[in-house]
Amino acid sequence: MRSVVLDTETTGMPVTDGHRIIEIGCVELMGRRLTGRHFHAYLQPDREIDEGAIAVHGITNDFVQDKPRFKEVADEFFEFIKGAQLIIHNAAFDVGFINNEFSLIKQLDRADLSEHCAILDTLLMARERHPGQRNSLDALCKRYGVDNSGRDLHGALLDAEILADVYLTMTGGQTNLSLAGDGSEGDSNGRQQASAIRRLPAERQPTLVVRASQAELEAHAARLAAIEKAAGGPALWSTLEP
Repeated sequence: MRSVVLDTETTGMPVTDGHRIIEIGCVELMGRRLTGRHFHAYLQPDREIDEGAIAVHGITNDFVQDKPRFKEVADEFFEFIKGAQLIIHNAAFDVGFINNEFSLIKQLDRADLSEHCAILDTLLMARERHPGQRNSLDALCKRYGVDNSGRDLHGALLDAEILADVYLTMTGGQTNLSLAGDGSEGDSNGRQQASAIRRLPAERQPTLVVRASQAELEAHAARLAAIEKAAGGPALWSTLEP
């Protein structure tokens, strides 16, 4: 499955107060691996950025003055995310802003991302797995041992890369698995890849198989009988045995 991990930065919140997107960052995952493809853009929002927002992401009004407007990158952005599973932390926030941007440029056929992409909210996923705990991106990095030492301020592309690592770790899959080479080369972001699959030599010593003794088999049978008596029915193990 093709997935796109996405994050945005805005002039403030909420979107209903006329706030706009000033940065979009996306990284692509294929088969649970970063491909190196990404989409990134800073945007001119045609309004002032709130001081509180600047304190969070560090993007100033002067910085975005010469940046493209959303309508100038809309087609490229849409083609990058179309048909993908979008992985977003607090998806309602980002999706609401993106839908609003498409509405403002009269691209109403694109103004509901859920019609073009599957959307997975890692915040909701984290709340289900860790109820009652802090589930911000920084908190998840600490919980899952993901390095976010380069994240003094929020930034859409950096946060998307970090969220990709958090998502892969949180969902229990191996984040990097090289099928060829010696695994010594870094990926497109300079990070070290995991070692390649190591094939065991055919002439290796066979694995030792230790079989249960007669006494152990009898003890096992007695334990199953006790379980069946207490449960009033067959033990699950008995139904699995040939």
